[in-house]
Amino acid sequence: MVLVLGLVCLICSALLGGAFVLTEKPIEDAKDARTQKAVSEVLPSFKEVVYNDKMHYYTAKDGDKLVGYAIESTVMGFGGPLSLMVGITPDGVVYNTSVLFHTETPGLGAKCKTDSAFIKQWKNFDPAVKKLLVGQDGGDVDAITASTITSRAYTAAVENALKVFKEIAGQAGNDENVMPDPDRASNEGGQDNE
Repeated sequence: MVLVLGLVCLICSALLGGAFVLTEKPIEDAKDARTQKAVSEVLPSFKEVVYNDKMHYYTAKDGDKLVGYAIESTVMGFGGPLSLMVGITPDGVVYNTSVLFHTETPGLGAKCKTDSAFIKQWKNFDPAVKKLLVGQDGGDVDAITASTITSRAYTAAVENALKVFKEIAGQAGNDENVMPDPDRASNEGGQDNE
């Protein structure tokens, strides 16, 4: 009896391990394709893109001209993680956003991926002109009906991406293609401030 159970467990484990090995690469390829599609959706037309794995962003260029940055940002929504790709132009304007992954409630928070009015408001969103808070909190972001928590999380993800952008702009120093960050102290002596 124990021998039979042990043999069944061994066979099932081998089948499960084999299925994992067979599906691992296609799943990873599909994830990469979704990410590349999101990068192209959130930025103006570009010819070259380079990934920075330390800070999780893509730099897009058209020849020598900087087109913008596509920044991955993940926050906790109502139902779990909410992951976005946020495209930011060199002048600090949110060009567009795209949902990479979410576990929000179907029919409510999941509308962050399908509600056209909610999605359109992020196109060319200028945080220097508009307040990055949902309207209920005194900002300029129209929340998804009955999904204030998801709307706040989405807004927080965009805000986090803008913070990363400011870090990138500060590290770029005197690069005339990137918005200077007035809040960052100058890096004297050529040493990194980590």
